[in-house]
Amino acid sequence: MAIHIEHLNKHIGKQHVLKDICLTINDGEVVGLLGPNGAGKSTLMKIMVGVWDTDPPQLSLLKGRWGVLGMNILPCEGKDRCGLQVPKHIGFLPEQNPLYEDMYVREYLRFFVGLRSKEQGAKNKDQLVEELIERVGLQREAHKKIGQLSKGYRQRVGLAQAMIGDPELLILDEPTTGLDPNQLEDIRALIREMGAQRTVILSTHILQEVKQMCNRVIIIDHGEVKVDKPISEIADLEATFREATAG
Repeated sequence: MAIHIEHLNKHIGKQHVLKDICLTINDGEVVGLLGPNGAGKSTLMKIMVGVWDTDPPQLSLLKGRWGVLGMNILPCEGKDRCGLQVPKHIGFLPEQNPLYEDMYVREYLRFFVGLRSKEQGAKNKDQLVEELIERVGLQREAHKKIGQLSKGYRQRVGLAQAMIGDPELLILDEPTTGLDPNQLEDIRALIREMGAQRTVILSTHILQEVKQMCNRVIIIDHGEVKVDKPISEIADLEATFREATAG
């Protein structure tokens, strides 16, 4: 399985952001993560990739039952952390795509390939960069600075960065926000292609995207999982979403 979570809680200050989350996501699934603003979707994703810590488990029995790609990411003895290898197996595109606008596309991707060069083996970095550019359809724009690119092509750069190392798990937070209709279809097609080869978790506010790209839907509201079903079992996703988030 790609992800296994039991009884995950997260507080930020006095706010209980995630409440007793229990999830299992299997290899090869494309999961749509839905919920209104502030529901806890981005927090859950950041915990999955190791950016944020979980709250300490209430019972030592839970240790080893919170994992990504078979690796435990609960706090271990003292301040140590298990699963430090987890990020090497995950591609992550956050909602605010963190791009260096003064860098050229090839320069930017070469920089990130260099950061992960140990995982790339002996393969030439320039060759890896060209393969990424071709994979996400950036050939015509690769000579430009990132700041000169349209929103859609910037998203492609972010997706290329997330694909470095050919990750087993791809986590995408609002990857199509702000795109025009043509850009939307291009990015959706690219995500569908990526989802054919790995596990994908896609956070979005666009229900149509989930219908088109996902085989499973998870709806979160006020930090709790309200719905977790295969898309084939949901006759009316809009009505299901409204009902799940009505409170």
